[in-house]
Amino acid sequence: MCYCPLLPRLETATRVVILQHRRERDMAIGTARMARLSLPNAELHVGVDWTDSAPLARALSDPERPPVLLYPGPDARDILREPPVGPVTLVVVDGTWAQARAVVRDNPILNALPRYAFAAPEPSRYRIRREPRAEYCSTIEALMYVLGVLEGDPEKFRALLVPFEAMIDAQLACEAGTPAQRSHRVKPKHKRPRLPAEIRTRWRDLVCVIAEASSWPYRAGTPTPPAALVHWLAYRPSDGSLFEAIAVPPGELAPNTAFHSELTSEEIAAGMTAEELVRRFAAFGRAGDVVCSWGSYAPTLFAAHGGALPEATLDLRRIAQRYAQGKVGGLETYAGEVTPLARGRGGRRLAMLASLLRTWHAVLDEHER
Repeated sequence: MCYCPLLPRLETATRVVILQHRRERDMAIGTARMARLSLPNAELHVGVDWTDSAPLARALSDPERPPVLLYPGPDARDILREPPVGPVTLVVVDGTWAQARAVVRDNPILNALPRYAFAAPEPSRYRIRREPRAEYCSTIEALMYVLGVLEGDPEKFRALLVPFEAMIDAQLACEAGTPAQRSHRVKPKHKRPRLPAEIRTRWRDLVCVIAEASSWPYRAGTPTPPAALVHWLAYRPSDGSLFEAIAVPPGELAPNTAFHSELTSEEIAAGMTAEELVRRFAAFGRAGDVVCSWGSYAPTLFAAHGGALPEATLDLRRIAQRYAQGKVGGLETYAGEVTPLARGRGGRRLAMLASLLRTWHAVLDEHER
């Protein structure tokens, strides 16, 4: 479907810089390119690592239009209520929420920018691609809201939605008109899900675990200290009970630990010893627990610090691969956006594990009925 005849041309004082995750580049139903074609004062760059990007550095160096980042976070200001004063360079990250989060997290040049966000005042019209939360929206919808405020003319930028909605209507019409071509994708309802029965039969015993560590980068010819446990989290999705503890490493903290764990150095320095953490977790655990982790990293790290876990385990990464019948990528990519259960990256990843188990439990429950 060609939407070129429907593209508006909307001049702006705002400079728009769209940073598109490389996995989004070939998505036919993406909206970043549509926005770029509609906004003469916009530029689109594709990539993941922007550390040494000369084009981005040039885009952010305009003294007449200081850069701001459109991305949610605890320190983000509501751009619809408190917009920046004067023309700005608006940096927008395009991709799935997991992809966008990784790009922002791993690029200090983006983390250093003043951050703005908003909750969409209307439900997203992206009916062919589900958003993780009701207040989220597509890139082109976000630009419609934000540019309407920054440029002082909300109605003008609703024109961005004309090609967007035409694309969606065409896709839905195509799906409705060709059921025979799509029927091969639908799995028979009677087919047993590729999920272990324990997710349903031992639901009350399931315990999700996540570990964060202080890990030193490998350098050839230099002994690498072993990874030190700094954050240990556990959660029972059946009753909502949570365990969280921070441990201070016995030696020096690896330089990127705070950044990757999303804990402050002060929080880690104020933590307990690993021995105390293990002792306290023993009171939380039960003999019949089934430990659920994404891969073996968390249980292995815990055991390396003297911790004992029950023998019954479920590797949710392998289960996801079996259920999807193929590769699933990382936990953030597969699980999508969630509300964290505790501090830092560990709290967010713990919520992702719990979300997967709840989804699979519901699938097994429905199959049994």
